[in-house]
Amino acid sequence: MIAAPELSLATAEAWLARGEAALLLRVGATRGSVPREQGTTMLVSASEVAGTIGGGHLEWQAIARAREALAQGRAEPEVWSVSLGPSLGQCCGGALSLHFEPLSTQSLAAWASPPPRFRLQLYGAGHVGRAIVQACATLPCTVRWLDERDAEFPAAPLPAHIHTVAAQPLEDEVADAQPGDFHLILTHSHALDLALAHAVLQRGDAGWLGLIGSATKRARFEHRLAERGHSPEALAQMVCPIGLPGISGKEPGVIAASVVAQMLLHRGT
Repeated sequence: MIAAPELSLATAEAWLARGEAALLLRVGATRGSVPREQGTTMLVSASEVAGTIGGGHLEWQAIARAREALAQGRAEPEVWSVSLGPSLGQCCGGALSLHFEPLSTQSLAAWASPPPRFRLQLYGAGHVGRAIVQACATLPCTVRWLDERDAEFPAAPLPAHIHTVAAQPLEDEVADAQPGDFHLILTHSHALDLALAHAVLQRGDAGWLGLIGSATKRARFEHRLAERGHSPEALAQMVCPIGLPGISGKEPGVIAASVVAQMLLHRGT
């Protein structure tokens, strides 16, 4: 069975609500090189897995230990101290403790979800917007996906951390962002892109601002935004073209991979 890339509190609550017997696995103290950091969680039942503690032989053994405990009806919390050496079939060389506890109301109350890597205001539900959402679907982030055209959003359900908003005028939605939010503008209209860039810059508290387009588009927008009173220092914070340098290609998936990596890199600075 392949573990889901991330475990959300909503997933754990859903398992608990349906009465699924499961163990919550949490990485405790770590030393040296380990696959995942302290606090990483994974949920294991007799037939399902949500989340990952890094894969490899460590994860497979952890799943096996959890299922053995479930089969035997053991309900007490346990701690497994692990050295990540040849005996475990891994060469990380570090060590960690892995905590096992039954999924319960109490264990969920004590579980704090890690903060999102970024909060993204994503303007535009075209091909690139959809590719960005697909790239963010398994990441620990939150996305507020906005477009004037409700019909452009997919009919299929989206992950709980991605929310769609259909609104006109779209630039009014900038006011609902939180300080430090990332803003990524890639709508179907240059006029709307300009209005959104103006609204974001006017707030002055964006964590990151990206605008799809060429160097020519950037030059035109800088001129028009300067006419609206934005300083050279403010305009310098606008990322356009978007994406990491050295990654070429205009396919939506390529752009999405490059831009999401760029946001993660910026978040790490």
